[in-house]
Amino acid sequence: MHVLTSILIAAFLVSLLSFIGVIFLFKKKMDNLLFVLVSFAVGALLGGAFLHLLPEALEIGLNFENIFLYTLAGIVIFFVLEKFLYWRHCHNGKCHTHTFTYMSLLGDGVHNFIDGMIIAAGFLANNALGITTTVAIALHEIPQEIGDFSILLYGGFSRKKALLFNFLSAITAVFGALLVYSFSFLFEGLTNFLLPFAAGGFIYIAASDLIPELHKERRANRSLIQLIFFLFGIVLMYLFKFI
Repeated sequence: MHVLTSILIAAFLVSLLSFIGVIFLFKKKMDNLLFVLVSFAVGALLGGAFLHLLPEALEIGLNFENIFLYTLAGIVIFFVLEKFLYWRHCHNGKCHTHTFTYMSLLGDGVHNFIDGMIIAAGFLANNALGITTTVAIALHEIPQEIGDFSILLYGGFSRKKALLFNFLSAITAVFGALLVYSFSFLFEGLTNFLLPFAAGGFIYIAASDLIPELHKERRANRSLIQLIFFLFGIVLMYLFKFI
């Protein structure tokens, strides 16, 4: 399969995860599903960063200093993105449709655009890395898209309108992927930069957004389940090394 076809299919499939909010039509409470998905996503993101993206950056010849620098850049940029664009919470308990919901959509669109860039960089390196990167991003996107859908509903959108706008913000992943593919032929170093940059993004998302959510669980039995799915995510990423 041509690399561009693989990139577009992967980016589009990740975009389709925006429709996962449709499950709210059948089930109101998703706590148990999110509980498992978040634990699994943490392991997958960290496994993707440390077992695939960073080793691949070493294999293509990047020196340690550049790898650390680009990884740190990923962490910083994802922090800036979340801090100034991805507005998740209402101020003083009040939500205003024209600010809160649309700021959320804007931030999510930028975030998905970067996800598409990372997917493309993975496939441009090699097919196996593209697949593992897509899986790691998808596992993170599932709980995120459920949260985004909830935000839009809370902000006053109807279910149909929330699904449509959530998809429009998600489809930016395809444009991000196309951008990287198009410019990779002009700037060969772009892919080299995006691999450790993506690792930094994965580490930031797992450590800043998801792990704090896991720490909110205090019960021993559910904490054990968290640990099992967390480790399963890492093991899954390790097994993808042999694809």
